[in-house]
Amino acid sequence: MITLARSVTALNRLLFTAAKWLVYVIVLLMLWEVLSRYLLAAPTSWAPELATLIFGPFFLLGGPYLLHLGGHVAVDVLSEKATGRTAAILQIVGFVLAAAFGSILLWFSVPLALQSFSYGETSFSAWNPVIWPAKAFLPLASALLSLQALAEIVLVLSGAAPGETNGEPNGGEAA
Repeated sequence: MITLARSVTALNRLLFTAAKWLVYVIVLLMLWEVLSRYLLAAPTSWAPELATLIFGPFFLLGGPYLLHLGGHVAVDVLSEKATGRTAAILQIVGFVLAAAFGSILLWFSVPLALQSFSYGETSFSAWNPVIWPAKAFLPLASALLSLQALAEIVLVLSGAAPGETNGEPNGGEAA
């Protein structure tokens, strides 16, 4: 089980690492839009919309690994003072709630993504791109969030420190 939990975390780390580079693509798109609008007097209809479509996967693929790192906003009034078994129970309750949230989001997002794909849904803008690829990231990220929450429960029960993967703090990420 712990090997499976570490594999889920490794997959989420890989996707997080890939997704974090999307912010540079977004910056370049917005830079192109500003330059074309103000220097060339030829604004684009596609650059802002493409940046928005890329932001979804950027935002969504970071969430599951951020759960592992403990980077989400948390109210830790109780867990801050808890130690030992009480701290582990509070962590597990939090991860169960995260898994439930991801599962509910998955349940409702899969039909929407499938419908978008089957209709060939577009944005109905001047550029009018298909948007099902962007919508497909929501069920994917929801499933990964649920899996990561379950992996965190396994890691807590095995005694691994929070944010630890393969014995390295923060999954080997630079602190």
